[in-house]
Amino acid sequence: MAQKHSIKFFAGRNSRYLAEKIANSFGIELGKSSVTEFSDGEFQPSFDESVRGCTVFIIQSTFPPTDNLFELFLMVDAAHRASAHKVVAVMPYFGWARQDRKDKPRVSIGAKLVANLLSASGVDRIMTMDLHADQIQGFFDVPVDHLYASSIFVPYIKSLNLEDLAVAAPDMGGAKRAHAYSRFLDASMIICHKQREKANVVGHMTAIGDVKGKNVIIFDDMIDTAGTIAMAADMMMSMGAKSVRAVVTHPVLSGPAYERIANSALTEVCVTDTIPLRTDVDTSKIKVLTVADHFADVIDKVYNYKSISSTFIQ
Repeated sequence: MAQKHSIKFFAGRNSRYLAEKIANSFGIELGKSSVTEFSDGEFQPSFDESVRGCTVFIIQSTFPPTDNLFELFLMVDAAHRASAHKVVAVMPYFGWARQDRKDKPRVSIGAKLVANLLSASGVDRIMTMDLHADQIQGFFDVPVDHLYASSIFVPYIKSLNLEDLAVAAPDMGGAKRAHAYSRFLDASMIICHKQREKANVVGHMTAIGDVKGKNVIIFDDMIDTAGTIAMAADMMMSMGAKSVRAVVTHPVLSGPAYERIANSALTEVCVTDTIPLRTDVDTSKIKVLTVADHFADVIDKVYNYKSISSTFIQ
């Protein structure tokens, strides 16, 4: 069996809330690190304990601002320069994932650039959840552990004991994900077709499938401005749905998102804690499930050279 090295967990500043839960679930304390900030906005992370010869897991979601991503680069680089054996970037939310291809002329492929920068920083492995596009795994030349939130969401949905259940995709791109959930939940499927006027603005939407008399659950990997999901919920209620819920992995929730959710026909929005919610707004319709135990379990399997395929239900 391959030799195991000591394991240590560290966190970026804005993901500490989740890293502490993952470390607690794993059964160890979070490592000590600090960040020196300069007056011009530059910053320098440092480890306040030895990582020599250790397998280091750095937990940091890369939600805005960009500082979170660059802090991760610096921490990976610092760990290697401090003679860590391996450095694993645990990125519950992988930012820039919507930029996975050239969808119009003269634009960047941001997800590929992030992958290149992570590789340049010296990362040995990536661990993330519900990528916006599966092919992003192929942007890396190091192993990528792509976890699915379905193992968290499916038990919760079953506990609701909803009758006449229907699963909906908010757009054609989410049809594969919705189909997988429809199989797990033995539910019928609905697909929303939307036409965008521009980024984050939906012009027109229609639904394909039987909506009347159904308890509908809309599945997506992220919720940004909540425009699409709020419009879909209002549309389906007008078509005779009993209720509409949304189950979304990453609560980006920018701009008017919180207000839109509060004022929409949605009964509930179920999300994970890959990104923290704001505390100064109405979140009464939002249910948060933690991913900490799931990440701790996969980290344990990776560290002990065990198969992780048994943790996937999608």
